[in-house]
Amino acid sequence: QVQLVESGGGSVQAGGSLRLSCIASQYTDSPYCIVWFRQAPGKGREGVAGIDSTSTGTTRYADSVKGRFTISQDNTKNTVYLQMDSLRPDDTAMYYCAARDSAYCPVDVYYTSYNYWGQGTQVTVSS
Repeated sequence: QVQLVESGGGSVQAGGSLRLSCIASQYTDSPYCIVWFRQAPGKGREGVAGIDSTSTGTTRYADSVKGRFTISQDNTKNTVYLQMDSLRPDDTAMYYCAARDSAYCPVDVYYTSYNYWGQGTQVTVSS
């Protein structure tokens, strides 16, 4: 059973930065995806950024975060990072790490496309 544990959330002023981490345990050598989703109060869960576990490490981003967020991975630590810069108040949400057994990692899909989920970490951006 894959387990995902997020960390790194917090409160920051607009324009600031945060780095989220997602540790994936008990994964096999098969290709897999890690995608960050977020859910703001009263809104649906949306994909933000994704990366596959292959040596290529193809990344994908939602339009709303392109140029501001960067997803990366350290396979030696089974860890995926989400560097969030130029944060805005509308980035405020619970951020979740999700995974599935595939090398194709779309972010513009319904959240049920991903099988495994972490518990989430809160990001709050004040104006």
